[in-house]
Amino acid sequence: MIEFWLSYNEVHRIRFPVNPPSLSVGSPFGHTDIKIVNLGEFTVIGDRELKEFEFSSFFPKHYNPTYCEYSGFREPRYLLNLIEKWRNTRKPLRFIVTGTPINYAVTIREFSYDVEKAGHMGDIYFSLTLKEFKPLKLRQEIDVTKKKTTGSDRPPVVNKGQLEKKVVSYTIKVNDTLQKIAARKDVYGNASDWRKIYEANKKVIGANPNLIKQGTKLVIPR
Repeated sequence: MIEFWLSYNEVHRIRFPVNPPSLSVGSPFGHTDIKIVNLGEFTVIGDRELKEFEFSSFFPKHYNPTYCEYSGFREPRYLLNLIEKWRNTRKPLRFIVTGTPINYAVTIREFSYDVEKAGHMGDIYFSLTLKEFKPLKLRQEIDVTKKKTTGSDRPPVVNKGQLEKKVVSYTIKVNDTLQKIAARKDVYGNASDWRKIYEANKKVIGANPNLIKQGTKLVIPR
């Protein structure tokens, strides 16, 4: 039996009352495309990026055996506020889908919902985007010798970390918007910069920046 769970500190848990109709799982590689004059376009193969999970469902006001996975669930507003509370702690959560290999520490990247939907009084419909979380582990090396070092014989600094790679192209995924793409850390990290993407890809996107098609490859200007 498939169950969708989201937990905080492995103690406080939410089992989603209504399973989403689909779950999108993305795990791209950080490839970089470069163009060389007179030679053409080439791809520098990068590392596999963290997994991203996207799904939509709703918190029902009342139990209905037709679509509810179980009874006795909490009020929609309570579940909504609980997720927002967890999100504000800025700590990773755990996302589990029983019957599948999905069991990951995650962060909430996007949580949008409809306060009220016509014909569904009291139900709260939402969309959730989660991303796999891996803690940053830096190895520190300390010179314990008492010898006073000079600039010439001082050992090099080890593992100062790497700057995040910025993508130069992006392929549109399900539920993407130009604002959402611009807000990605590997793009601009700011949703208000979406116009840069639109202006650079106007011929591909068309006159309406809100109508973008899944699978379309966009150029990310720098």
